[in-house]
Amino acid sequence: MNSSFLLSITTFVYGLAAFLYIASWVFKKELPGRLATWTAIVGLAGNTAGIILRWIESYSLGIGHAPLSNLYESLVFFAWTIIVVYLVIERKYENRIIGAFTTPLAFLALAYASLSPNISDRIQPLLPALKSNWLIAHVIACFIGYAAFAMAFGISWMYLFKQRDTEGKSRLLAPFPKPVILDDLNHQLIMFGFLFLTVGIITGAVWANSAWGRYWGWDPKETWSLITWFIYATLLHARMMRGWHGKRIAYLSIIGFVAVLFTYFGVNYLPGLHSYGA
Repeated sequence: MNSSFLLSITTFVYGLAAFLYIASWVFKKELPGRLATWTAIVGLAGNTAGIILRWIESYSLGIGHAPLSNLYESLVFFAWTIIVVYLVIERKYENRIIGAFTTPLAFLALAYASLSPNISDRIQPLLPALKSNWLIAHVIACFIGYAAFAMAFGISWMYLFKQRDTEGKSRLLAPFPKPVILDDLNHQLIMFGFLFLTVGIITGAVWANSAWGRYWGWDPKETWSLITWFIYATLLHARMMRGWHGKRIAYLSIIGFVAVLFTYFGVNYLPGLHSYGA
């Protein structure tokens, strides 16, 4: 069994987990929720094994690099980080409804990697500029941040839906955590993600200086990473200094994640050194 086949199977496992989380929420049944958690754990094990196996395959081909260098590999790792962050949150808050809004993101990331005809799963040699230990530190930091922002994105929608039900009459929204809990969790995830995004930008700058002799070059990826950083910095500043919370923070969180997606996918259609499509 090669890594691509194993990760394709993992795609459907994540899809099943997302389906079970949604079913548990909609039908208010405990059993699908428990099955969803175990299915997500099985999927995470498959995702982890796929990453390790791909790393081993890389060395067997004489290429030998961490599987973090192209769009396929980054999507696989993105799905992995989302599930890891989610399972930690589920264990801490003991609320599986959150999984209905976050595990589908991991499924979509891995499905896009495994099923899109425009993405190659072939293991390729690294360009000379990418042959650096900074690659691992930079990519891991960025994607941990992205995963936290993805979680905050799902939590923000939950908050907005819960707030609309001012009289508490919606049976569908009844299992949601209280708005104050969702608001606080959203803030914690954004602070966590912001920390790792900052580390990712710093390690990326150091890596750029090592590879190209300059820390910053206003490449589209660099520019949009900075825009994303400023959006979340503005959110945290407004929260701490202006006392913003609730809807305004939720809307900013959603806008921030849209910026994350453009930083990740949109810049691939622009010429630049960071384009996965290059």
